[in-house]
Amino acid sequence: MFAILKNSFTTEIMSLQIASINSGSNGNCYYVGNNNNAVLVDIGISCRETEIRIKHLGLNIKNVKAVFVTHEHTDHIKGVATLAHKYSIPIYITEATAKNGLRLIKHLAKPFNANNAIAVGDLLVTPFFKNHDAADPHSFIVSHNDITVGVFTDIGTVCNNLIHYFKQCNAAFLEANYDEEMLENGNYPIHLKNRIRGDLGHLSNKQALELFVNHRSQHLTHLILSHLSKENNSPQIAEELFTSHSINTKIIVAGRYAATEVFNITANNNHVEKTKPQQLVLF
Repeated sequence: MFAILKNSFTTEIMSLQIASINSGSNGNCYYVGNNNNAVLVDIGISCRETEIRIKHLGLNIKNVKAVFVTHEHTDHIKGVATLAHKYSIPIYITEATAKNGLRLIKHLAKPFNANNAIAVGDLLVTPFFKNHDAADPHSFIVSHNDITVGVFTDIGTVCNNLIHYFKQCNAAFLEANYDEEMLENGNYPIHLKNRIRGDLGHLSNKQALELFVNHRSQHLTHLILSHLSKENNSPQIAEELFTSHSINTKIIVAGRYAATEVFNITANNNHVEKTKPQQLVLF
């Protein structure tokens, strides 16, 4: 019996729980944590809705010890100030990003530097600069022991930074914003189409797939396709495209109106678990 308890405890310690709380132009929020500490990357939906979804997933909001902000666009910061103030959670944000989007929470703001890891309890969060049309945009990886999870959205190009950190991941939230044909033939004005597919815009299904196929680690067990466009992409198209190249990686599409399940990511590629699906409260 002692051996069973010991193995169970070891599994808990050696895993990270991840979930997309919401993903899309209507709001982005991603959860990464263990039994003791967790972080949120962006809070682009309301504080109340974030609390509701985290609770329904069986997670504890009080485990969230920090919020990391990628950039100042509304779909990434809408709920940051309210939730951080309510729970006295530090907000890791660059000065340029705060100046352009979060002027009311300076007392909670903590700066960070690209490529320098930040300790949040027993988690390590490493930011890196990315290409996007924002003041000072960054993406993040979150590590614990031998497990690394990446949150890679709102990226205009697959740069060397992205490749470097993606290669390290056991799991990743990866932007697959648009299908190139749907964008080209859609109703968006040409200037908006060019912004989306430009070097400071978003990753297409094709760009994200090339990163996945060419640079994934053999330990990448989960790929959560994120920030899909409502008008210029389809969950079915994206999922089918990536599944056809998935090999041993589970492909999940993050939703615009609900959280995903919680997935337990372990360092052992042969031991992957997920929690039981639960009823979610929507907008």
